[in-house]
Amino acid sequence: MPSPDLPPQLGHLFTRTVDTRAVHFVRPGDTERPTWAVYEDTRYLDTVHAQFDTGRHWHVQSLREQHFRLDDAIRAMRRPASWRAHHERVRQWARGILTDPRMVVLDVQTTTLTDPWAVQIGLTDRHGNVLFNEHLNPLADIAPAATALHGITPQQAATAPPFAVFVPRLAQLLNRRRCLTYNAAFDRAVLERELHRYFRSTARARDWLRRCTWMDAMRPYAAWKGLWSAHHHSYRYQPLGSSYEAVTNCRLLLEGV
Repeated sequence: MPSPDLPPQLGHLFTRTVDTRAVHFVRPGDTERPTWAVYEDTRYLDTVHAQFDTGRHWHVQSLREQHFRLDDAIRAMRRPASWRAHHERVRQWARGILTDPRMVVLDVQTTTLTDPWAVQIGLTDRHGNVLFNEHLNPLADIAPAATALHGITPQQAATAPPFAVFVPRLAQLLNRRRCLTYNAAFDRAVLERELHRYFRSTARARDWLRRCTWMDAMRPYAAWKGLWSAHHHSYRYQPLGSSYEAVTNCRLLLEGV
């Protein structure tokens, strides 16, 4: 079965735009195999081979890497020379946090992406053991698009306790901890909104959040993968997986780091 990311016609020559830049594919004249030399303008990037028989991936020859999407294979070819140093820096960062017994992993599922309230909070230790896993009544509507992702319906949420019930327990779990999240700005903002409703004070909500040290894995994980966007001149942010369940996301994050 051909790859869904395959060009419509596997010609000897074709061009594909990746992150606003044209990339040219040239099949060597001595083969009919699905192999192409890849150029950006006149600069040779690498050679790519479509491995239809081993998982339908694109194999980047010199990197010895496989990518399901052809565009990601091109982004791997475009890595800056500094990537190996960045990769090693992320490895050392991950090693440091994973050996710290104070580290916990947090994920929040919400009512929506705009002005969200929490409907589930998951918290694990550095080994993936569950410390907290609760559904919450957001005291607000849950957008159908959100329910389609995390599966939490308004009827289910209506029978759960509100966030206020869990504030003392969460305070104890997060006190003096290093809290690892994926997209920390989002999760922290959700908790701040909940805490502002609880305390009726922005200052008290922010003081509460300073109980722990917040760490965001999103940028380091992007550097670890090293898929370079020529358009944005940075590493592309990467999805951790297809889960929208809080504890599962915590464990996916641990696997990622």
